Amino acid sequence: MPAAEPVELELSACCGLVTCTDVVARVDLPGFDNSAMDGYAIRSADVAEASEDRPEVLRVVGEVAAGGDAAGLVVGPGQAVRIMTGAMMPAGADAVVMVERTDGGVDQVSVCDPVPAGRSIRPAGEDVRAGAVVIPAGTRVGARTIALAAATGHPMLRVRPRPRVAVISTGDELIEPGRPLRPGQIHESNSLMLAAAVEGMGAQTVERLSVGDDPDELVALLTTLAGWCDAIITSGGVSMGAYDVVKAALAAHGVDFVQVAMQPGKPQGFGLFGPRRVPVFALPGNPVSAFVSFEVFVAPALDAMMGTTHERRIVRGVMGHELTSPAGRTQIARAVTSRTDAGWLVDPVVGQGSHFIHDLVRANSLVVVPEATTRLETGDEVEVWLLGDRELTA
Repeated sequence: MPAAEPVELELSACCGLVTCTDVVARVDLPGFDNSAMDGYAIRSADVAEASEDRPEVLRVVGEVAAGGDAAGLVVGPGQAVRIMTGAMMPAGADAVVMVERTDGGVDQVSVCDPVPAGRSIRPAGEDVRAGAVVIPAGTRVGARTIALAAATGHPMLRVRPRPRVAVISTGDELIEPGRPLRPGQIHESNSLMLAAAVEGMGAQTVERLSVGDDPDELVALLTTLAGWCDAIITSGGVSMGAYDVVKAALAAHGVDFVQVAMQPGKPQGFGLFGPRRVPVFALPGNPVSAFVSFEVFVAPALDAMMGTTHERRIVRGVMGHELTSPAGRTQIARAVTSRTDAGWLVDPVVGQGSHFIHDLVRANSLVVVPEATTRLETGDEVEVWLLGDRELTA
């Protein structure tokens, strides 16, 4: 899947995106010698003999706060300048004594301890030197990255933009949550789930729609969306039934439909739709199948569009109880995985059917059961994908 062309965006719009060029510091950090404490800027030689019993008394000749200009202040022998955290160091001073180790005087101050040169001073450029690469190309931007870019003088970053994704659920039986159900109808949940998954990837859900089992309506909708969206995800209508509208409508428009040796998520469709060749991911309609299919097929594609490699959080775990699996298909089973002193303990949820939404929510991980394996026993080692929306760390 090709990456999107880079754009310049304000920092506030960059979280979750990937940088396309090295970000070079425009200024030193800190930009000037400054105080690390509230206290007094002094000459260390003046307090070399200070003690609790015989404090050194210095004359206070000025004050400087954070953001203030200390250019006109000079600390001479026997003098001090009252200074606040982050304030510029005045000339002549080579240390700061914290206010707690003084009497807090205004016109003069008593210092109770010797203070070595350099104490409580943040030297200019101690953190970053101007011209240094602070954010390499290919970095996924987060809160800390944004802080660093701003601190080094960058109001904008060059990044891969968020893919604009449309999410469509299909089926005459689907009714928006909150509306009353008639016999045979169900509340539509897939589009909400998939839209949230898209947003969780750092992409942008620009349309979330539900359509009935009308092939012409679906093709018309996709034609419109493909004119400006970067990707389209559908759910439902991809199996072998007489009313599988997505398969019937899109097979003639460049979307291939296949049977994948995977459970859940056996029926899948993918193709490039319309003149702009917009990728269309046609996922199964069962909620668990749609979720697993997104994790396996869509998430890596969205990451590629944003210019990064999809990285799953994979650990090796030990089965807490047995699990059967169909022959000839890789099973992506839902599980509750916990960290113990011995390692990762994996307990598959009870409901592994593709319609068990409640058990899907209980799960915090996916277990990969190879197609040649038909049964896992307690204590067997397995590959586990930790889900990103759970507080687990690899």
